[in-house]
Order: sequence, then structure tokens, then C-alpha cells
Amino acid sequence: MMMEAASSEQPQGTILCCQCGDLIQPNPSNMCVACLRTQVDITDGIPKQGILQFCRACERYLQPPASWQRCPLESKELLAVCLKKLKTLKMVHLVDAGFVWTEPHSKRVKVKLTIQKEVHNGTILQQTFIVEFTIQNQMCTDCHKVEAKNYWKAVVQVRQKKSHKKTFYYLEQLILKHGAHANVLRVKQQHDGLDFFFGSKQDARKLTDFLLSIVPCRYQATQKLVTHDNHNNSFVYKYTFCVEIVPICKDDIVCLPPKLANSLGNIGNIALCSKVTSQIQLLDPHTLQVADVTGTHYWRQPFHSLCDTKQLTLYTVMQIEHMWRDRKGHAGECMTSKKHVLADVWLVKSSELGVTDTMQHCRTHLGHLLSDGDQVLGLNFSCNNITNEHLDKLPDKKLPEVVIVKKFYGDHARRHKNRYWKLKQMSSDNTQALSTNSDYIEFLEDLEEDVEFRKDVDIYVDHERIPANTATVSEQDDEDTPKISLEEMLEDLNIEDVDMDDPGTLQ
Repeated sequence: MMMEAASSEQPQGTILCCQCGDLIQPNPSNMCVACLRTQVDITDGIPKQGILQFCRACERYLQPPASWQRCPLESKELLAVCLKKLKTLKMVHLVDAGFVWTEPHSKRVKVKLTIQKEVHNGTILQQTFIVEFTIQNQMCTDCHKVEAKNYWKAVVQVRQKKSHKKTFYYLEQLILKHGAHANVLRVKQQHDGLDFFFGSKQDARKLTDFLLSIVPCRYQATQKLVTHDNHNNSFVYKYTFCVEIVPICKDDIVCLPPKLANSLGNIGNIALCSKVTSQIQLLDPHTLQVADVTGTHYWRQPFHSLCDTKQLTLYTVMQIEHMWRDRKGHAGECMTSKKHVLADVWLVKSSELGVTDTMQHCRTHLGHLLSDGDQVLGLNFSCNNITNEHLDKLPDKKLPEVVIVKKFYGDHARRHKNRYWKLKQMSSDNTQALSTNSDYIEFLEDLEEDVEFRKDVDIYVDHERIPANTATVSEQDDEDTPKISLEEMLEDLNIEDVDMDDPGTLQ
């Protein structure tokens, strides 16, 4: 059967090439491939060299006519950019395209192309050639705006009427954790807040919505006409979003308006701010009642802090009696805190300890933390001249003698010496020495003292300060001093630039 199949095949004829005389298979041009290539060049008109514009700041390539695209080396996105540079490639049929390896730092990209084209009398000729592209540095329009510094289209002005900056340090950590600063052109520090500059209105709106979701605040949007063209009816505006944060912070003592106190479940007029998230959480230190105030309710019936942290007095606990009995609530009252314990304490000013025997009595919510001999920070209503419209209307019998704010754990310098963690910072125009900033030091101490307060903050290990032997840490720290464990810290990944001379080493 194989012999019959072989005999049935007809032999194909051959002809002589009209140029060189070699035997070839018959084709419409009557020429061999070598002679046909000498007569016809199908790559004629296709440039063999080109230029790629590359922005070193954002690592993007220019995709004609005006768009910029991020393309890794030898990727299909970069191949598409290279092929679009060859306008005359539409006149031939592209069979295959690929990269030829070059040195990464040679500023050269070589593309190997295989094309087909119909020549004499329907003959299809296929040819392979290489196009070399030279990478030239050119700054894109977006990076031009960033480097210009003063160019911006929208600004978010964040303000808070407080004497300290602890709220902005907390906002900084939340912005860094959620990446809300990705499109910020510049951050400028003001005496009462921060200014965030953006290149588009949409980016500024995103930051404003982010701030509204994490802190109780309100905002006002305005626009200013920069220029406009009468011929095409186009307008250019600059937008401003002014965000005002409520002037209430953690550990602030407030006096609530009577109507607001009644609407919150008959909570006491003198309350302590225990936490500020998207709502203000208030705690009555005499009854442990807890109530939440939203930003909308606050702006309808505003109230202010009675004192600053610097106005608090240092006291020493001489005697404490815990109140373990449960308080019977009435109908309509708000909830009570389960993590605090009521206690009656007798205090003496630490500056008058051993000089006077007069003790001041008060009730506190820190019964689970205090013991005899501890030091606390509190507000003495009889010794401080406090001006507040709601406080002036309260009768004297409702005013406590002292309100304890928090426990005092010792010297700031000693706690800073035993601190083996750090926080990331955002770049700003007015960079301060945070290690000597009292507001920043108090913010770090608040993170150590409150577990719930630091659960939304990324804390990193400071290997430059932590001892080699972890047992030394526990020996240096007091047992009563709050500290952050190593399990709560993250490893900070710092990748520095690779040496060009030795690409295999990572510093």
C-alpha cells in the first residue's frame, strides 16, 4: 500500500531563476528568495530607530499623543508603545514581534519584528529586522505640577481650635495607614492645622470624605475663578475644602448644655471625653454613664473644653475606697461603662505633700487603676478661674471639688528613654524636632496608656533603640508603667537604592 501511495505522487517541476540560474520551485516572480530580496526590500519606509520618552519621577512612558503609561521592561504594554511609534507599520502584515535582550541601564530597547508583504505578481515575501529605540528622559505633566510646588487645583484646609496638635498627630497616622495621602502634592503646616494641596478636585474630595468618616467634623467648599476662555467657554477654578474638627479631644473635661445632657439619657453636666472616633464618647466620672455625641448633634448644641492639659494639677492619692455595689439606673438613662470602676479617693496636692494635712475628696472612674500613693492629674474647680457659659449656670452643689482625668506614670524623660518603638511621619514644609515637642511626647504616652487608642495606629520596632537582650527591657521598665509589647509592633521595611556598580548587593 505504501508503494502504491508513493507511485501516485506526481513529481513537481523546477525552473531556473531568471537572475542567478539556480533551480527553484515555480513562483510568480520567477526568482529565488535571495535574488528577490536584492530586488525588493519590504522594510523600506519603516524606521529602524526610534525614541521613547521616559519620566524618571513616576517611571512612565509617553504613549502618543499625550497620555503616560507605566510599563515594565519587556512587557506587552511597552511593546504596544513601541509599535505605535512605527506609523508605517500599517502598510505591511505584522507576523511576530518581541524584545531582544539589552543591558538594563543601556537606555536602549530593541524590538525584533517579522513582517510579510505581497510583491511582484502576488508573491508574498517575509522578512525579519530589528528596530532600536533610545530612551530619553522627559518629565511628564503630572510630575511638572509636583515640582512646581505652587501649582495646585484644590486644597483641603484642616483646622481645629485647640492649643495642642495631638489630634493632627493622630490624623497623620490614620492617613498614612489608609494611604489617603497618595495624590498629595504638598503638605503645609499652619498654626491651627494643616493644608493638603492636590492636583485635582476629585482627590481633594476623597480626603475630605475620609476625614468625615474618622473624626466628627464639618466642611465648607468654595471655588475661585482663575481664568476663562470666551471662545470655547472653558473655565479654570481653584477649589478649597475647609474642614473644621470639633474642638474636643481625649481626656478633655466638658460642661454639657442642659438640653443636650437630658437628650443623652440624663448624663451629668460635668463629663470627661474618653474617646474620639467618628463620634465623641463622653463619660460621667461620678456615675460611669457613657454617651455618644455625633458631629451633627455637636454643631447644633456646641460645648467646649473647660481646661487645657497644662492647667491640670498633680495630686497624690492618700486613701481610696472602691464602690463595688451596682448603681441602680432609672428608665431612660444611658448605658454605664463596664471597664471602669467607681471609687472614692482622698487627695493631696503633690506640691503640698508633707506640708498640709488637708485632703480633698472626689469620686473617680479610675478605681481599677489607682491605689494608695499613686499620682493623678486632675482639675480643681475652686483654684482655677474657668469661664464657661454653661458652667456659670450650674448650681454650686453640682460642681465637684476635683475631677480626676488620668493617672500620672512618671517623668517624661524616663518614659522616652525606655521607648523602643517609633511612628512613621509625613513630609511637611515646617519639620519640627518631634523628640522635643511636648505635644508629640504626650501623644506617644497616650498610645502607651490606651490599648483601644492605638489599635488603629501602625507602630514599628525601633531597632536603633531596642537592646540586644530583650530581658534588659523588662528590667529597665517599671511594672506599673504602661508599655507596648513587641507583639503589637510591626517590622519597618526599608529598601534603599541598589548600588549601580554591583546590582546584586542590596544595601
